[in-house]
Order: sequence, then structure tokens, then C-alpha cells
Amino acid sequence: MPAYRFVALDAAGTEQRGVLEADSGRGARSMLRARALVPLEVEAIVAEEATSTPQRWRRRLLRAQELTLLTRQIASLLVSGLPLERALSALADDADRAEVGQMMSAIRSEVAAGHSLASALARYPREFSPIYRALVAAGEDSGDLGRVLASLADYLESSQELRGKLVQAMAYPAIVVLVAVVVVMLLLTYVVPQVVGVFQGAHQKLPLLTVALIALSDFLRAWGWLLALLAAAAAVVARQALKFPGPRRALDAFWLRSPQLGRLVRGLNTARFASTLAILSGAGVPILRALQAANETLGNSVLKADAEEALALVREGSGLAAALGLHRRFPPVLVTFVRLGEQTGTLPAMLERAAAQHATEVQRRAFTLVTILEPLLILGMGAMVMLIVLAVMLPIIQLNNLVK
Repeated sequence: MPAYRFVALDAAGTEQRGVLEADSGRGARSMLRARALVPLEVEAIVAEEATSTPQRWRRRLLRAQELTLLTRQIASLLVSGLPLERALSALADDADRAEVGQMMSAIRSEVAAGHSLASALARYPREFSPIYRALVAAGEDSGDLGRVLASLADYLESSQELRGKLVQAMAYPAIVVLVAVVVVMLLLTYVVPQVVGVFQGAHQKLPLLTVALIALSDFLRAWGWLLALLAAAAAVVARQALKFPGPRRALDAFWLRSPQLGRLVRGLNTARFASTLAILSGAGVPILRALQAANETLGNSVLKADAEEALALVREGSGLAAALGLHRRFPPVLVTFVRLGEQTGTLPAMLERAAAQHATEVQRRAFTLVTILEPLLILGMGAMVMLIVLAVMLPIIQLNNLVK
């Protein structure tokens, strides 16, 4: 049954807004009059309206936490025995935001019209990723959509937890770097010229460090705006260049070769890849389709190319462990778990263990890296401030010696 968005007036003349379901627009108006409401506007909620605006310019309706909560709620309602259509209707009525409720009403209308939930979600590609829709389709095919959605909610929660811990670990170094840059720029462009200008008027020979600092200060005050423009232009050019396969692959290969960052990047990509593949294969998705969907979670183009080559080898009859271990870029732990899973017939469980182990390893390496970076950043900031202080103090010391 289609959903309609309405604006109406009650007996007190207060404007009421909401969503209701009716056979037609005329039926929706009749329902409003039966509620003692005077309809002002009644329009159908069509799923396509979410895609009428270009996707790149339309903001997402669901934040990551909202998507996880929504998935958990649908799973709980389905597991408790509530039909899918009624579950979607209940979530539409209980939505905290009007636009989310309208989206759920549109999805419910698509399902009531005979479409699958996965195809209904495909009308909102920014809110529901291809992997999300693939898992929903697998759940519908297997007849156990509630269990699959519960696993999907667990996956989303673990991904958000890992992302939050990484952001938390990197927040302090980023703040230290930002403060250091602001303090040094303030000293060089404002404090140093005010202090050192006194000694320039004394016509005394200044120390080399002070002369260099004055030159740097003059350069920043004269050309700082140009440096900022060049830096912004370089960032834009680099971002555009990374859209091409060559530069992107070169940068991704460099990250993988880095001693510490390479292991972090490899572990993060492997955790997402293994977790997605575990959920898909556990839901009964064929291994080729599951592997193709899991490849989309890889953010490193070099690892993604290896995974696509592994997909081609598996399609030709090769084992998944042998295909992933061909170039030795995927961690040996993952390859070992996959091989054990293939040999024992417990591939989804082994992939879950591999994903959990790599997620833990990523967190450990991230906190170790931050532990090393924090004192180095503080020492670097202290060294820069010390050089500036020395450049200011040396002329004062010289002047005192001359007076004596």
C-alpha cells in the first residue's frame, strides 16, 4: 500500500504533519477527514525521490550509528516473529526524524508491492551499501533474514568500534601537530619581529641563528599567503591525481612497503575483507559472489587487485587459500585460517577468527604507533620553540657582554 506525506489542520487550527498509508491520494484525504483533520497537502512518498537529487550532492539520511540501530531493530522484530512489512511500518512510525520515517515508509511500500527488501533498499544506495544489500538478499534467499541482519548489525558495530578506537588513537597526535604549527607560526610572524626589531635598530652584528630566523619571519609575512595557496592547490591536484589508477596504485604500494604503516594498512584491510567474507559465506552466499562483494571493502588498490586476481583463480577452480597467498601481500595468518576452513568445512568460522585477530592486531599497532609518536611530537615542538627562544636570547646575551 502506498505511503503519503500530508499537511493538515486540526479543529484548533494547528498544523499537523505526518505519514499515512492509503490506496490512493483520495483515500488518504478521506482518512484525514475521518480523523477530523482538514487536508492541505497530500503527496505520495516515492522511493525514487531519494535519487532525484544527484547522489554526490545529497547528504546521507542515516548516520553510521543510526544504520546499525536500524539494522538491529529490524533483526529483533523479525526474530520475534513479526512479518517484515509490519516491522518496517513500526520502524517508520517510531523514527526520530521525519525524513527517516518517510524513507522507511517508502521502503515498506515497495515491499508491500511485492518487491524484495534488497531491491527496495537499492533505491537508497547512499544509505545502504552494495555489501549491505548483498547480505539482505542472501538472508531473503536463505529464508532466515532475521539472523543475517543480526550478524550484519554485529559487523557494523565492530567496524564502528574499530574506527572509533583508531580515531581516538590519532586524535592526540593530530591536536599536538596543529597546536605546534599554530604556535610556531604565531611566534614567527608576530612575536619574533616585535622582539628582534629592537636589536636591528642597535646596528650590532646579530648571530647567524637570529639572522636566519628574521629572514624566515620576513619571508612568511611577505609570502605566507602564497605558500598557503600553493599548499591548497597541491592538495587539490594530489586528490585529483589519486583518482587515476597509476598514482593511486603507486601510493598504495608505498603504504604497504612502509615498515609500521604498511602492517597497519594491511591489517585494517584484511580485517574488513575477512569479516565481510565470513558474514556472506555464513549466510549461504556462493563463494564467488561473496568474494566479489568482499573485494569492494578493500581500500588499498594493490590488495584489491590481488583479491580480484584471486577471484579469477577461484572461478577457474583454484582454492581460496592458494589464490590469496599467490602474491604474499595478504597476511599469512589469513591464508592459514582460510586453508584450515577449506579443509575442515568451517570457512565462515575461520574467517571470523581471522577478522577478530587482525582487528585486535590493528588496535595494538595503532596504539603502539601513537605511543611512539607522542613523545617525538612533543620533542619536536620543544626543539622548534627552543630554537626560536635561542634566536631571541642570543642578541640579548651579546648586548649584555658589550655593556660589561
